[in-house]
Amino acid sequence: MRKPTQIIEKATILFAGDSGDGIQSVGAQMTQASALAGSAVSTFPDFPAEIRAPAGSLAGISGFQLQFASHDIHTPGDISDVLVAMNPAALKVNLPSLRPNGILIVNTDTFSSRNLKLAGYETNPVEDGSLAKFQVFPVELTRLTRLALEETELTQKQKDLCKNFFALGMIFWLYNRPEDYTLEWINHKFAKKPEFIEANTLALKAGQAYCEATEQFASSYEIKPAHFPPGKYRNITGNSATALGLVAASHQSGIPLIYGSYPITPATDILHELASYKHFGVTTMQVEDEIAAVGVAIGASYAGAMGVTGSSGPGLSLKSEAINLAVIAELPLIVCNVQRAGPSTGMPTKTEQSDLLQMLFGRNGESPVPVLAASRPSDCFETAYDACRIAMQYMTPVIFLSDGYIANSAEPWSIPDISELPEIDVHFYRDTETFAPYQRNPATLARPWVVPGTPGLEHRIGGLEKEDITGFVSYDPENHERMSRLRAEKVHRIARELPPTEIFGGTSGELLVIGWGGTHGVLRDSVENMQNEGFSVSHVHLRYLNPLPNDLGDILKRFDKVLVPELNLGQLLMIIRARYLVDAAGLNKIQGQPFHVFEVEAKIEEMCE
Repeated sequence: MRKPTQIIEKATILFAGDSGDGIQSVGAQMTQASALAGSAVSTFPDFPAEIRAPAGSLAGISGFQLQFASHDIHTPGDISDVLVAMNPAALKVNLPSLRPNGILIVNTDTFSSRNLKLAGYETNPVEDGSLAKFQVFPVELTRLTRLALEETELTQKQKDLCKNFFALGMIFWLYNRPEDYTLEWINHKFAKKPEFIEANTLALKAGQAYCEATEQFASSYEIKPAHFPPGKYRNITGNSATALGLVAASHQSGIPLIYGSYPITPATDILHELASYKHFGVTTMQVEDEIAAVGVAIGASYAGAMGVTGSSGPGLSLKSEAINLAVIAELPLIVCNVQRAGPSTGMPTKTEQSDLLQMLFGRNGESPVPVLAASRPSDCFETAYDACRIAMQYMTPVIFLSDGYIANSAEPWSIPDISELPEIDVHFYRDTETFAPYQRNPATLARPWVVPGTPGLEHRIGGLEKEDITGFVSYDPENHERMSRLRAEKVHRIARELPPTEIFGGTSGELLVIGWGGTHGVLRDSVENMQNEGFSVSHVHLRYLNPLPNDLGDILKRFDKVLVPELNLGQLLMIIRARYLVDAAGLNKIQGQPFHVFEVEAKIEEMCE
């Protein structure tokens, strides 16, 4: 008989194991299955920094957390309802993320004395009573997978690689997730290795059959589909949305996209994604270093293409001198920075928001550059598109900020109607009678964009200061100040066209929470929860960090207190305090992990007391 099913509103699942355990694969499959079932989904893949960490060690643990729900959600969940731990190290690292009385599925076949020692356990936690506050389900995942595949011709080592799909089958059964998409994915993924199609299919179904046949699980759970506004949706990561935003901007402007990049975590997937859009006029170049990458993009912009380059914080340090060249030459360069924990190599697979001051001020001289930050995976499309539009409209480099959390996380994205995207009008200057290299548009102060080689429009370009209007090389002190002020004013004028700042909650009150970047979901949930408890708190999330919105100062004056939570030591906080002279407070975390909702709620309660 089919076991009873309980109806619940949401669930958070965390898969964890060695890098070779296929954790990211099954996490992605659980995400897709949940999205196709109509659930609202938010994910958080967590990668180890060590490429070849010893098997069973704490440094080699890979994790994938996802929350799916029957209503709108903004985060991958604070704490997990289910933890699937493939070995003792995975249990040790992730047990603090499991709620009391949560479901804990452990692969007992890996709890050998050696693995326990590697994880820092003196005794076996499955047997010593230390897990008493959880619902523990010890499962011989490795042995049961081998048993399910005993009729196949795979070696024992190959059979063991399929245990992740046995675990996925258990979670599919537990939450009544559809298997059709995953079976289709298996057939596509292993099309050239049919023996693995059979093996992984058998393992997936064996995991489901195990839950149905045994007495371990008394019931399964069902989450009703969420109600989304009408439209066509797809599940998308931040890096994929960034790439699509760039492609859309190229299409709308009629300008070919040239992307110069050097591989670096966590920005590399933008390069991979763009490489698949050759048929949309996209050219990607993987070059020998970061300086060459930005050089390619500047050359493309000079030649009349949409020049884009992407990297993370260390790469941006190397690109800074070349970005300055684009500033003084006034070329429409787009620079994507997917931030990670630093300084130096830091924690290359972990998230942080610590490049803001670098992006605002990390170049020599007076070098103003517009800076935009995406707030969540789906928002990367619109923000990247807007960065391209501003760059070409104002003839200036623009920095697009994302971070490791946004880049790798996924959520449903409503695919926009291309006809409804903002226009990007590009006009190359062709009038030889009136041409002057630095004759500016009265509204935007943009100089003319000229395709090199156009007869009669020859002009000087380079890193030396230019004379106003003529573009001749100039060492005149007053001209240098005039040109510096014009470049700064050009960036400042962007604020004139920014939309009114959205305030979530009352337009005045006791506390205003200001955020930027990947903290959006946590801040929105925290503020909404505290509003429901009667607290006078509102939330503003900034996309435009340079220039800041013109109405931000007036908004700040209407609140008694201001809180700025950031995954750094207080970089936006410094700007807010200096610019608006408000006694704002910070909530700061630099652990390579995003905020938890309860951390922000505690700070809100403290400040409102």
